[in-house]
Amino acid sequence: MARSARYDLQVNIREFLIEPIAYIPPARALEGLSNADAERRIPGANHSVAEVVAHMTFWLDWFVRRCEGEAVPMPASAAIGWPAIARGSWPGIQQQFFATLERAAALSERARIDDPISPPLEFPPLAHYRIRQAVVHMASHNAHHLGQVIVLRQLLGTWPPPGGSWTW
Repeated sequence: MARSARYDLQVNIREFLIEPIAYIPPARALEGLSNADAERRIPGANHSVAEVVAHMTFWLDWFVRRCEGEAVPMPASAAIGWPAIARGSWPGIQQQFFATLERAAALSERARIDDPISPPLEFPPLAHYRIRQAVVHMASHNAHHLGQVIVLRQLLGTWPPPGGSWTW
């Protein structure tokens, strides 16, 4: 099977990024978190919820900008993708995350989903990516980290969110 054949599916970007069916939507996963809880580091955990969301936002923004044709260089180290957060910044982090999700979901309105990312990504495993593949990559990355957010919230005692969660 050709490498790109794995991605020959109808992409509903909004469903992948904002209203997923396979896991709890990002807005629900973050709902009701106070500054103190979002920014609290749990002993043994590498990151707070706010740091994880800032990381997701960093990579969403990077991929969206690349899909829009901006030649943003690949970060020189993984640490760059984990921006430092200031105390009390949780509301702004959330707002930026949701705004960036909306920009990503609107990609299909601004670009042809099957066009290659141009200029191509400099990271060889991703150099062949089309916008469709970048969307799948962003959604997978978010799903991974939203799972971490849920575990952190469980450890903080702030799960389920006020609006509830799935019970199975």
